[in-house]
Order: sequence, then structure tokens, then C-alpha cells
Amino acid sequence: MAVKTKNWSIFIIAFLVFVMWQLPALGIFRYPFILLGTWFHEMGHGLTAIALGGNFSHLEIYENGGGVAFTSLPQNGYVPYRVARALVAAGGLLGPSVFGAVLIVASAKANWTTWVLRGIIILLVASILIWVRSLIGSVVLVLIAVLLIILSVAKNKSISKWTLLFLGIQCTLSTYLQLNYLFTGTFERFGQTMTSDTQVIANNLFGLYWMWAVVIILISTYLLWKSYAFYLKKN
Repeated sequence: MAVKTKNWSIFIIAFLVFVMWQLPALGIFRYPFILLGTWFHEMGHGLTAIALGGNFSHLEIYENGGGVAFTSLPQNGYVPYRVARALVAAGGLLGPSVFGAVLIVASAKANWTTWVLRGIIILLVASILIWVRSLIGSVVLVLIAVLLIILSVAKNKSISKWTLLFLGIQCTLSTYLQLNYLFTGTFERFGQTMTSDTQVIANNLFGLYWMWAVVIILISTYLLWKSYAFYLKKN
């Protein structure tokens, strides 16, 4: 009788991704994924605003890896304005974790991989055409989209699976690479003092920014754990 064994490839990829983020010599390979993580973050802001009945004007991704999403919300929407503002701020912080969890879960089911990969390509292309308004962001995202299209055309479910798994792990780990940003109330952008997302949540709800940073980390950890557990269960 055959003995069932677990597929631990998810941990192997996670280890390789972790190593890639630690070695300075691999900086040139990390850079596109830094900007991709920023894209997931800003898309989280924008798509949350749209879901709450607001407007997502555009987003910018900067050469240093930073970015900003330009959104607006109705004063008399179906969600109280202050709550909506807090949710939009949280949407960006949770964006990489949510997208990452979806990609990891999709990679666990062979019949999902091709469709989810195509969905990511469509979202990338749509965002480039509609929302992205910065040169470096557009160039890097176009290159990533082209690479994903090439992998998709191969119609190989194993390739699709590994691609989604790699991107998903990149997304989930990028949440923990922004810990400094989570635990700060303000930051500087081009010489101007800006309010952090966690401080925006605190300003519109209650508490202090570091409290909301802990909440974001706990939610992200839960999503990471559940997506890993689902992958291991199905493999």
C-alpha cells in the first residue's frame, strides 16, 4: 500500500525567498518584487475604496519602492466616512497578505492555477492601463505581466502552480518586510511629513497606531497560516 507523504515544497520556496531577501548580492532580483509588493499594497487601498463606493483615481510607484494610491470616499456612503477611511488604510496593509493567501490556496488545486494566473495577468494589465501613473512602476509591471503571459501560454499546470506559489509567498512575506512602516505614526516622502496607514486607522477609529500594527500582523499571520495549512492539506 502506498504511503502518503506531505509536499513540503512550500517551505522550500519560502526558505529560498527568505534567503533572496537577505543577500545583498541578489538585490537586482529583489527589486522587481519590491515594486510588485508595493503594487499589491496600493491596489489594496484602491480596490477597497471602490468596494466602499468610493473612487480610485490612480496610483504611483516610486523608484525607492514606495508608492501612493489616490482615492476618495463619499461623505454619505453606506459605510460611515471615518470607518471607510480606516478600512481603505487597512486594505493597503492587508493587500499583500490577502493576495498572497489567494495565490497560495490557488496553487494547491491544479484546476485553479491556470485561471488564477490569467486573473492576475488581467488585473496587472488593467491596472497598468487604468491606474498606474509612474514610469518605473509601469515598466516593471509590464515586464512582470509579459513574463506571466509567457508562462501562461505554456499551458503547463506545474509551471502555473510554482509561479502562483512563488508569487504568493513573496506577497505574504512582504507584509513582514514593512514592519518599520507598520510601527510608525508618520514618515517622510519627498521632504513632506506624511501620516502612516496605521495612524490613519487610529485617527478615524480609536487607539494608537502601534495597536493597529499588532492587529494587522495578527490578521496577516492568520491568513498566512490558513493558506499554508490548506496547501499542505491538498498536497
